[in-house]
Amino acid sequence: MHIVPAVIRDESVPVHPEHDPRHPLVVFGDHRFCSGEASLVQVMPGPHMHSQVELNFVLKGKMTYWFDGRELTIDEGRLCLFWGMIPHQVISRDEGTRFVCLYVPMSFFLGLASLTRFRDAVFRGAMIEALELRSYDNEIFERWRDELRSGDEGLIEIVRNELGARVLRIERDGWRDLREEGSAIARLGVNESERVEHVERMLRYIAENALNDISADDVGRNSGLHPNYAMSVFKRAVGITINQAIIRHRLDTAQSLLIATDLPITDVAFDSGFGSVSRFYQAFSERFGMRPKQYRASMRSKV
Repeated sequence: MHIVPAVIRDESVPVHPEHDPRHPLVVFGDHRFCSGEASLVQVMPGPHMHSQVELNFVLKGKMTYWFDGRELTIDEGRLCLFWGMIPHQVISRDEGTRFVCLYVPMSFFLGLASLTRFRDAVFRGAMIEALELRSYDNEIFERWRDELRSGDEGLIEIVRNELGARVLRIERDGWRDLREEGSAIARLGVNESERVEHVERMLRYIAENALNDISADDVGRNSGLHPNYAMSVFKRAVGITINQAIIRHRLDTAQSLLIATDLPITDVAFDSGFGSVSRFYQAFSERFGMRPKQYRASMRSKV
């Protein structure tokens, strides 16, 4: 069986709920702007998901992620970021590997109106790597970690502004998707902060409820917008429709369950939020190019 691990964080810091080793897929409900411990990276037994965008700066060593069906390696001095709703976990690391891990709410990226292709790539599931680093990145990422963990609201606001500038530099200096896939362009205008809040609310609602029987209308109404208008705003901001986002979340969940459990395919379908096995097979085959049983076998053959 292909074991899909995660990252150990300092248990004294309540960044996310504790991982339950009896459950193979953990979806964290934390939406804060916060930091994990710059700790030793270790293998753990289950994939996890969370609503924030995650930034990883590797201080020492090397770590390999399982990410959306791929194995992606990040070594010392490299900076990567990705949307946490893509199931991810570390499957190997050099002894003593350390990193700084920052968690940024979706609204932060939605509010950076100038990040068009970059922002869209993140929400479409890219693993973004910065192509140019600064000599002070080690120091500043460790400082951001400490200041976010301090609880000082003034310092946290400063970090928010400084990190925003750093992300803008990634866009300006150059970046690549480690999956080597292109992405389309989506945009919200500079003065559309209210719409940004609605889009974040919709993304959060999908993340928390996609495994239940929800519709695009449910997502729109929960955001406080008329469903038709909500669909338009969402598509413009994220680059996919609400229904596509719901299905993608369900398929991400199914992907993790196929790899990390021995559940029958029918159980995987229903546990992932699909109302029928036939719809699950169709959606899964369209995205992954093979049937669920074939996908499970292909991933486990790599062990």
